[in-house]
Amino acid sequence: MDLKDLKIERQPAHTRRRGNPWPVRIIALLLLAAVGWVMWPKVSDFLDKVRLPVVRTLIVTEATPSTAAAVRGTAANGYVVAARRAALSSDVPGRIVELNVREGSVVKKGDIVARLFADEYRAAWQRAKANHRETQTAIKRAKAALEVAKAEIEQADKAVAKAAAQRDEGQTQLDFAVKDLARITVLATTGIEGLRKKQVAERDRDAAKTRLDSLIASVNTSLANHETVKQRAAVADIDIDVATDRELAARASLDQARATLDKTDVRAPFDGIVVLKDAEIGEVVSPNVQGGSNARGAVCTMVDFDSLEIQANVPETSLATVRLGAAVDVFLDAYPEQRLTGVVDRIWPTADRSKATVEVRIIVADKTLLRPEYGVRVVFRDHAETDLPVEASTQQPKVMIVPESAIVAIGGVQTAFVLERDIVQATPVTVGERKKGRVSIVAGLTPGQRIVLAPSTTLQDKDRVRLADDGDT
Repeated sequence: MDLKDLKIERQPAHTRRRGNPWPVRIIALLLLAAVGWVMWPKVSDFLDKVRLPVVRTLIVTEATPSTAAAVRGTAANGYVVAARRAALSSDVPGRIVELNVREGSVVKKGDIVARLFADEYRAAWQRAKANHRETQTAIKRAKAALEVAKAEIEQADKAVAKAAAQRDEGQTQLDFAVKDLARITVLATTGIEGLRKKQVAERDRDAAKTRLDSLIASVNTSLANHETVKQRAAVADIDIDVATDRELAARASLDQARATLDKTDVRAPFDGIVVLKDAEIGEVVSPNVQGGSNARGAVCTMVDFDSLEIQANVPETSLATVRLGAAVDVFLDAYPEQRLTGVVDRIWPTADRSKATVEVRIIVADKTLLRPEYGVRVVFRDHAETDLPVEASTQQPKVMIVPESAIVAIGGVQTAFVLERDIVQATPVTVGERKKGRVSIVAGLTPGQRIVLAPSTTLQDKDRVRLADDGDT
């Protein structure tokens, strides 16, 4: 085996060639440049944090009419309420068999909103009608009996008069017979007349006396019959009074039955709109609902939209600025861009202890947009604005509301620092009313601009700044 092939030849150290160092240096520089390029934003941010002032900003927006008005006067929250509101029910309990309305239904005074089951009340009404007719018939019967009694009285009067005349005639005949007997008796004693004529005269006297007694008895009978007929007439008159009283009682029962039956028809007490349906067909409605009962207390709730007004809760500390008859600006939460004009109508004589507020009612002329329970923002005008015409007070220029701390005076000029990227620009502005730490900007700013809040006294125009992070103080 030849070991020469395995021999490693070694050269002297001074005879080796050295490599070129620049490629390595270039690569290192490139690596350093890449690292610097990657790390530069963080380094720059660090330097900015150390060097640039920190500011807080606000984006300028156009103020809503309610916000703008609140700067000029006392503001309060409230709701739209109805002075005339009714939960319709029945005075008698019953099951609903007919329901003619739903939410939003327009009803007129007297319209039937719902009907309750009324067969029992209708039967009672029919029975009362029959009783009333019976009492009316009794009155007619008693009056007829009285008329009959009056006719009988007239006949009895005639019978009494006739019997009295006959009695008088019998008395006359008796008197004549007595005189004739006396005459004949005298003649008979002188012998002029015979005994037979005396006996005839005595017989005529006795017959006249008997007939007179009969006529007197007839007169007494006629008088008794007359008295009986009078008593019968008096009884008939009393029967009329009794029947009349019964008719009055029956009529009262009839009216009561009719009223009870009418109560099963739930009617609208005034013109309005149904805002809530409280029950459905088949449910029981009771005017005296107690806890745990399944009965409904009302069929529906209706509101007179012509009586809608604003209920505002004014803080006690601001009540001094509210006056009766003063003009008010009303802004509905549903239509915040539309201004409604109202007038203070009533101020409650007592306050709410728990809320430290006083209730104020406001009348709005245009009720087109009002709906019950709408939320509203009410602004009571300052005394100087109260007497202005409505048109003059509503034609206000559009303004922006910013915190008062964002406006500083530089050289006597009201100035706001507008931020453009990271550079602030000192912008002169025209300010309006100031109230409760807010100020209205009439000119100088436009919506969408970002302004610096509470700028420091060292902040200058064209300075670079840094927006505050959540961790900055």
